[in-house]
Amino acid sequence: MAEPVELPSRLAILPFRNKVLLPGAIIRIRCTSPSSVKLVEQELWQREEKGLIGVLPVKDVETASSGDQSSKISSAIPESHKQDNKNQHDPIHWHNRGVAARALHLSRGVEKPSGRVTYIVVLEGLCRFSVQELSARGTYYIARISRLDMNKSELEQAEQDPDFIALSHQFKATSMELISVLEQKQKTVGRTKVLLETVPVHRLADIFVASFEISFEEQLTMLDAVDLKERLSKATELVDRHLQSIRVAEKITQKVEGQLSKSQKEFLLRQQMRAIKEELGDNDDDEDDVTALERKMQGAGMPPNIWKHAQRELRRLRKMQPQQPGYSSSRVYLELLADLPWEKASEEHELDLRAAKERLDNDHYGLVKVKQRIVEYLAVRKLKPDARGPVLCFVGPPGVGKTSLASSIAGALGRRFVRISLGGVKDEADIRGHRRTYIGSMPGRLIEGLKRVSVNNPVMLLDEIDKTGSDVRGDPASALLEVLDPEQNKTFNDHYLNVPFDLSRVVFVATANRIQPIPPPLRDRMEVIELPGYTPEEKLKIAMKHLIPRVLDQHGLSSEFLQIPEAMVKLVINRYTREAGVRNLERNLAALARAAAVRVAEQECAVPLSKDMHSVAEPLLDTRLAEGADVEMEVIPMAGVNNHEISTAFRSASTLIVDEAMLEKVLGPPRFDDQETAERVATPGVSVGLVWTSFGGEVQFVEATEMVGKGDLHLTGQLGDVIKESAQIALTWVRARATDLKLVSPGEINLLDGRDIHIHFPAGAIPKDGPSAGVTLVTSLVSLLAQKKVRPDTAMTGEMTLRGLVLPVGGIKDKVLAAHRYGIKRVILPERNFKDLAEVPSNVLKSMEILLAKRVEDVLEQAFEGGCPWRQRSTL
Repeated sequence: MAEPVELPSRLAILPFRNKVLLPGAIIRIRCTSPSSVKLVEQELWQREEKGLIGVLPVKDVETASSGDQSSKISSAIPESHKQDNKNQHDPIHWHNRGVAARALHLSRGVEKPSGRVTYIVVLEGLCRFSVQELSARGTYYIARISRLDMNKSELEQAEQDPDFIALSHQFKATSMELISVLEQKQKTVGRTKVLLETVPVHRLADIFVASFEISFEEQLTMLDAVDLKERLSKATELVDRHLQSIRVAEKITQKVEGQLSKSQKEFLLRQQMRAIKEELGDNDDDEDDVTALERKMQGAGMPPNIWKHAQRELRRLRKMQPQQPGYSSSRVYLELLADLPWEKASEEHELDLRAAKERLDNDHYGLVKVKQRIVEYLAVRKLKPDARGPVLCFVGPPGVGKTSLASSIAGALGRRFVRISLGGVKDEADIRGHRRTYIGSMPGRLIEGLKRVSVNNPVMLLDEIDKTGSDVRGDPASALLEVLDPEQNKTFNDHYLNVPFDLSRVVFVATANRIQPIPPPLRDRMEVIELPGYTPEEKLKIAMKHLIPRVLDQHGLSSEFLQIPEAMVKLVINRYTREAGVRNLERNLAALARAAAVRVAEQECAVPLSKDMHSVAEPLLDTRLAEGADVEMEVIPMAGVNNHEISTAFRSASTLIVDEAMLEKVLGPPRFDDQETAERVATPGVSVGLVWTSFGGEVQFVEATEMVGKGDLHLTGQLGDVIKESAQIALTWVRARATDLKLVSPGEINLLDGRDIHIHFPAGAIPKDGPSAGVTLVTSLVSLLAQKKVRPDTAMTGEMTLRGLVLPVGGIKDKVLAAHRYGIKRVILPERNFKDLAEVPSNVLKSMEILLAKRVEDVLEQAFEGGCPWRQRSTL
């Protein structure tokens, strides 16, 4: 490359826009603007020798507005030209450094049809210069410049610098590495090797960098790098970066080519498979299935935002191959989106409250307040169909009709019914669904239920909501807070769906056996309606109206084959079932139906014949059939016997009427006896208490006895901490009142001196806890120490304090009904529970004597025959 000639002090300037010509580089430009055309014509075209020209980079307004040097150069422009630029709204901002260039080739052309002259100039960069002064000459510019590159002696001295030598080696090594990478793609790399070996390093830096695609700012930094070490360092950095980008591009290209070759192979195999299937007539094209899925999704009525999400998933599915691992899960997900009822709803008919009342009365006997609340709920729905009504929660023991009430609500509203069982659910994913990233992920039970009923406004029963638990997998009860909140469930987000679904149109109904296990925030979302249980009279009505017809139908019988009189049903209720519901009663009736079904199936009914008819002897028939003779059959009218007599005889021979003997034969000996209470309280130390369980109210006996000992208290019967504390409180109160109750002589100090007390709660396999046994424990201890029997027809409940006050307890209705089922006639209740008696059926209250107690002394006064024991002196 030729050594740069001595530059004149003034050069014609050819501006570039966002271009930088470096020394040693060659550039081809097309001149079309009037200023550049005029410059080329006057400085190059009209001269025989190839003159020199300066190339100065032009900055845009945005890039040059912050540069101090550019503004200095701009200020050197004549005012007349500045005015022209202002008129053209295109101000020019030049850099203060440029490159002197030599024209290697020049060609002239004329554009048609405008006739505009253009020039194409090939320039070679010679050396750097700095602008001292800039002035205009017509349409182009003349600048006074000074050369920046070193002369020959200065270069020789700089090349002896150790830092420069080290940088030169590093630059050449990086450049050779780049050339070796490019040799595989370009055949002209050999020329570059020659340049690397012959051209000086400071010129190579400009030549190499000029061949890269770098930013305008980086080109300016190379132009400004007058210092050789700075120039080599910057060039080495740019060459290394270019090398790394080539390597990364090669890796990506290799990876893409490998995937393309694999895809092409799979495509070819699929085409061959499709052709084979077409020849065999088994053309099951997966693309057709995807198209059908898309049509199904279009008809699902998704909201716009969810439809966009589904379209993205569908496009992703189309790009996947059926053999890929995620294909199946993506397809199942899209099918779920297509199956969900986004807009489909049940067509609700005009709500008839009278018909709803009749349906509730036909389906359920009793439960007057519950049915009245349901009718009120339906009335509000009729007046305002889009009303956000409360979530009804039916709480009661098993077998009282909680689930069937929810089904009746669905029937009255004309909506579909879906039941979601929550018993034993401990995983939050059962409510909210699993993340799709997990293997075997699936939506929650709510979304599955809506998919099953195919409408978005069903009556959804959340069954056994009190049986949910929590562990490391989350808390399902907390997840239900969003579901049951009408302000939040409009945008319920199932983790599997990952898109909001509107649950506000679903009518939620919950059931539970107990209210205590339900967390308070969840309980606050619901309106609790208690179903305490049925009285024996209600059970009898339910059995005659509902249970017996259903049991007969389930066993293929009718009233012509089995009849169960009311008296026998009463015996079943009193002797074999004492539950709050009617489930065990139905089981016992089913046992009677099974016994009748066996007898009917085995019975051979003989039809009576008239006097003129004689039966054909069986040996004669057998002989004639054995000989192969024809047996002719003839229908002979039976004189004297009509069809009514035959049916009557058949019915009388096959009808089974249940009696007491059949009850004991089928159901076994009676499990309960009316004399049980009297027998168990026949000795002192036994009292009858009333407790509440998840199965309703129950009668609980408390037994106390004494023995020689050290004054200790022993408790048995699988008791909880609260009931143990109640026993300790009861014993403390009795010891403190021993003298007043005349349980000890005036001179005695310690009531338990030389003896232990043992209190036992029978049915030890059943856990027991709660404070309501306080008055029962006191009565049992006083009965033991006073050796006086408690009245067998009296039961009691209530919490006591250490001072002897009787506090109110819960479950009064259940407890009173339990006492009624056991045949107890007198019930002692806390005085502050008097208001709860309004919930007890009036017929039960009429058959019982309710006694109210404010203090423990009032309980003792009513519990013993003849009053409290302090009226008599104890023998102890």
